[in-house]
Amino acid sequence: MNNFERFSIVYSYIKPFLDIGILAYIIYKAYTIIVKTNGAQILRVIVTFAIAFAVATALQLTTLLSILNTLAPGLLVCFAIVFQPELRKIFLKLGQNDWFKLGTRSKHTYVDSVLIAAEMLSKQKRGMLAVFVRKQNLKDMIDSGTKLNADLSSSLLVTIFGHDTPLHDGATIIQSGKILGAGCFLPLSKRPDITKTFGTRHRAAIGVTEETDAVVVVVSEETGAISIAYDSKLYYDLTMEQLTKTLEAQLEINPDTQTTEEPENDAISKA
Repeated sequence: MNNFERFSIVYSYIKPFLDIGILAYIIYKAYTIIVKTNGAQILRVIVTFAIAFAVATALQLTTLLSILNTLAPGLLVCFAIVFQPELRKIFLKLGQNDWFKLGTRSKHTYVDSVLIAAEMLSKQKRGMLAVFVRKQNLKDMIDSGTKLNADLSSSLLVTIFGHDTPLHDGATIIQSGKILGAGCFLPLSKRPDITKTFGTRHRAAIGVTEETDAVVVVVSEETGAISIAYDSKLYYDLTMEQLTKTLEAQLEINPDTQTTEEPENDAISKA
């Protein structure tokens, strides 16, 4: 028996497990993408149509089968039009997804600076909108405001949002420890199910996460509540511990390598 025959025998035993394993992995990844993009409606439509087709085939309902076969092309076009925003987000996620990522990547961040500023502004009942860039470029939104390209610090954020300056009503956009822009305009969510008590900041936080993969920290000017938005969802009034853990998870931060501010900035935050 040569090596090829031995390999064929071994492969015949491994093949079913490999087949099931790869299929399970694809299903799991597809499920996570659908959940993150609010694509459950798409899944329900597909499942409903598939069940109707299966039942019609099993029971030999020729009239129903004929109608389904006739309507299928038109339904496909209507499906693509109606669910265009959800499909766009799914394909965006597919393009951004790290399919073979084995673990959390360590990278230096300035999350503490944003959280220190958020806590200070919350106590002062001053609003804040801080957008963390992930993989998708936000150049158009940066261009809508004032370009800064300044080192991120809690004192700078408090200066921007703590006073009635031309920049305090917009959003700051943050990437790699830099404030790329301030006073930036974000797209507002038009979802009808958003709580009516939420103002422009919260709608903008949800809106930008509907169109991009950004993570947003938002402070309410009315209540002082600190919230976080990502993947088209807003998590309202979180504790500092919840905010830290969520940001570490969403921004793929290893807590051991987290970069903090210099002592003089810490002194400012305690004042």
